[in-house]
Amino acid sequence: MRMKKAMIGLSLLCMIFPVFANPAAASNFVAEKDRRNIVADWKFSKQHVKSGSIDKGNLIIEDASKQGNDLELITIGDQASPELKNIIKWSEEDYHNQEKVDSLQFANYKNAPSGRYFKTMKDAPINKEQFDKGFTIEAVFKLPNNFDDRLHSWMGILTRQGRAADLNKMEGEIEILTTLSISSLKEVQWTSHPSNLNYNVTNWSRYLNEEEWYHLAVVNDGKKTTLTVNGISDYGKSEEVIGISAINNKGWNIGASVWANEIDTLFAGNIQEIRIANKALTEKEWLVQNARDIHTVAGTNQYIPFLTNKNNYNFLFIPDTQRYSNLYPEIFNSQMRWIAKNSKKNHLLMNTFVGDIVDGNEERQWQNSNAAISILDKKEVPYMIAAGNHDYANGDPFLTYYGSERFTNKKYYKGTSPSGYGSYAVVEAGKYEYLFLIVDMDNLQKDLQWSKGVLNQHKNKPTIIVSHDIIDITLENNKPIVVDSNNGRLIWDELVYNHNQVFMTVNGHYNGAGHRVKQNAAGNEVIQMLVDYQGNYRGGNGWFRLVEFDEKKNKMFFRTFSPFVDEMPKKEKTYIDYKYLTDENNLFELDFQFKERFNFK
Repeated sequence: MRMKKAMIGLSLLCMIFPVFANPAAASNFVAEKDRRNIVADWKFSKQHVKSGSIDKGNLIIEDASKQGNDLELITIGDQASPELKNIIKWSEEDYHNQEKVDSLQFANYKNAPSGRYFKTMKDAPINKEQFDKGFTIEAVFKLPNNFDDRLHSWMGILTRQGRAADLNKMEGEIEILTTLSISSLKEVQWTSHPSNLNYNVTNWSRYLNEEEWYHLAVVNDGKKTTLTVNGISDYGKSEEVIGISAINNKGWNIGASVWANEIDTLFAGNIQEIRIANKALTEKEWLVQNARDIHTVAGTNQYIPFLTNKNNYNFLFIPDTQRYSNLYPEIFNSQMRWIAKNSKKNHLLMNTFVGDIVDGNEERQWQNSNAAISILDKKEVPYMIAAGNHDYANGDPFLTYYGSERFTNKKYYKGTSPSGYGSYAVVEAGKYEYLFLIVDMDNLQKDLQWSKGVLNQHKNKPTIIVSHDIIDITLENNKPIVVDSNNGRLIWDELVYNHNQVFMTVNGHYNGAGHRVKQNAAGNEVIQMLVDYQGNYRGGNGWFRLVEFDEKKNKMFFRTFSPFVDEMPKKEKTYIDYKYLTDENNLFELDFQFKERFNFK
């Protein structure tokens, strides 16, 4: 289902970045016996111009498969716009970075005075193809380096014209027939109405990076569909689907999405090639073989202790679990089992969820999350839960599952905000009583005075504020830096800066990992930490953050660990399955003078 989402800042830290295997191995060769299965092959290069030109607006790209599915350039909007000449142009860039190979660079954006895309000719055979025996759709492309969700969200790479409503498919999403598009979060979305169902079925990728080349393959074996990006299919297979529904006299758009039977968002970035087969091609038959992402953030499977001294203690933070609730409940369960089993052994004195417990308001997702988190209840393990933007819906299901009633008999739980979404707890650890304050992102203003009241009533308690939205990571001079979000700025100004007992804030929401240390009004340090891995392999691969407090050595140790990877059989592990992440934003330590910092007189 097409899901409009708020833009989430994308960190360049703790991401999976694509690099490619030996380019010589990634050839375009297809065995002659398999060429009959290629129904369309569009190479966006000068060598495959059949006629016309970009300047004249009459460019025709030949179908290299020789099946007669040529593409024609379409111009919309102001034909006299001076921007038009740069909307599409030839580029020397390509996936393999080879000489004499080019691609087409698109510079479309929303609400532009004019735009350009391609569509299949009226009588193209592929317009009628329904792929009931399976299909493989491949695209070689990259996003623009200036991706902006306001200008580029839901831009189409490949779209089948028409609406599901035109086929009397009235259940579920009726506006989209079939589209391969880029979401506001830079995810690839494949959604299509198969011939055997009355609703569309969707596959998602994780987040993509700007200015990186990708090979994408949507493969249906006649039963199920898999979406693979650079050799990794981290969102599994779809339910059983057969074919791609077609509408008479409707074709395909390349570089444009469709909404309500009208052209919606045009593509920005580069497209080198799109190829379609009428069967499930094996990876050896793809345009690119052995394309694999490599995790550039260092990791290890060697043991790292969670306690460096038996008198130390840990606070644990669980990043956005939304993908687990939706797609990988086994990862969520693995996390909770480990916490429940190791709570006493590793002195896990508080475990806090940073929000986005679910991906969308579906009962099965709430039930998946509840089943996992209930493992902590059974073992009487302390935890607190913040809500994220994906957790709000009509009827307040978050409050139904994770409101104050759930915590009534938990001694550490001390109160709930007027909205019901904020809360606070007090736990003893080492020589101190710590206060955990949950500040809700959506009800920040409504609960602000209550939050201040809690802080004013507990000025002598070292305090950690957890909210879904506080800090983000952005680029400055091509270097990642931590910055305040709008909510984060308000939280700092109103709840942190003048409240000396607040020594740490933790949030998710923005994909990546980062931290900084700021000074409050008293000149004391406040640690701010972002932990969110939802855009990574398997929606986060089970990683969470532990912070070990060492009062004797005046240090804090920060570790990122995945119990899911830890218990995974060795034969099932891939090259990016690390128990521990070991880069500077996932494994580090900070000096912290406990007595001086927690002297609130």
